[in-house]
Amino acid sequence: MPRRTATMLASTLILIALLCAGVLIRVPYSEMSPGPTVNTLGDARGEPVLHISGHKTYPTSGNLNMTTVRVTGADYDMNIVAAVYGWLAHDSVVVPHNTLYPDGKTEEESTQENAEEFSQSQESAKVAALEELKIPVTSRVVVSTVVKDSAAEGVLHAGDVIKAVDGTAVEQPEDVAKLVTKHKPGEDVVFTVIPARTAAAAEKANKEPEGSRDVTLTTRKAPEDPANPSEDRAIVGIQAGTDHTFPFEVDIKLADVGGPSAGLMFSLGIIDKLTPGKLTGGKFIAGTGTIDDDGKVGPIGGINMKLVGARDEGARYFLTPDDNCSAAASDTPSGLTLVRVKTLDDAKKSLEKIRTGDTAGLPSCSKG
Repeated sequence: MPRRTATMLASTLILIALLCAGVLIRVPYSEMSPGPTVNTLGDARGEPVLHISGHKTYPTSGNLNMTTVRVTGADYDMNIVAAVYGWLAHDSVVVPHNTLYPDGKTEEESTQENAEEFSQSQESAKVAALEELKIPVTSRVVVSTVVKDSAAEGVLHAGDVIKAVDGTAVEQPEDVAKLVTKHKPGEDVVFTVIPARTAAAAEKANKEPEGSRDVTLTTRKAPEDPANPSEDRAIVGIQAGTDHTFPFEVDIKLADVGGPSAGLMFSLGIIDKLTPGKLTGGKFIAGTGTIDDDGKVGPIGGINMKLVGARDEGARYFLTPDDNCSAAASDTPSGLTLVRVKTLDDAKKSLEKIRTGDTAGLPSCSKG
């Protein structure tokens, strides 16, 4: 066999072997890519994303699109070929598997956690929007979860309204933990609560819940904290949260989406529907960001994938959380203008500038 032919054959066989190895060898990585975007002012699967009843609403136009990221499942075994392709592709990102599924979390556990975060983001989005419009929202501290086999199990229940602890009124969820930890493990603590069923019936009748009762629980020692091994902290086994009563119905309907990052865009959509005029001026605006009850916008993950998804759908402007600005500015798709936001009020003011054409005054993102 001529030397040249032998060399080409050997090179071909080596290449085939390398490709086979690349397909067979698994690596601990996962992939993120742009997910679908949804106009919060429009419909999804044939029904409005935002449904408001019991209050006057106004026509809207344009787009206020929330953005998503598509990720590979927890059981996906990436091979070297797929990893290299993902690293080279502009519209995907390869990240360590633990980034998406820390501590061996299963896909089911991750999905459940994302669903809970999504539900909480909807609640905060509604509160922030109504507060921005000076529409009163009633808030109360409730039992959010009860730990299995804890002192509170079977005595307190999710949804119970916590009025006081040891006779001291509670205004915020963190007040509950502060009052409980004043005790030592083994001591009694008295909760003044309104049962969840009573509270739900009162809310349905649009009345203040009545009929509180005192419940005595014996505190237990909290699991040892490695950072403070000598700490002797008392607990009863509940997590307190906040429940809100709205003056009219605001329903957010969107399936197969999880996580808290759509909060900002939901709030803006609600505001647009509840106010005369058109918030976007008919323009295509996308964005992302968590939001709390006070309207503060927080950072999210996968910002660069969301930028690509928004641009591909036709967005011209992208509302970007302040803490994500540097990463977003480092790789902004052409034709997309980043708009930095810290609060819901910031976002409203920026939309006004976009609507009136005063785009030179928009707060921008910068690298580093």
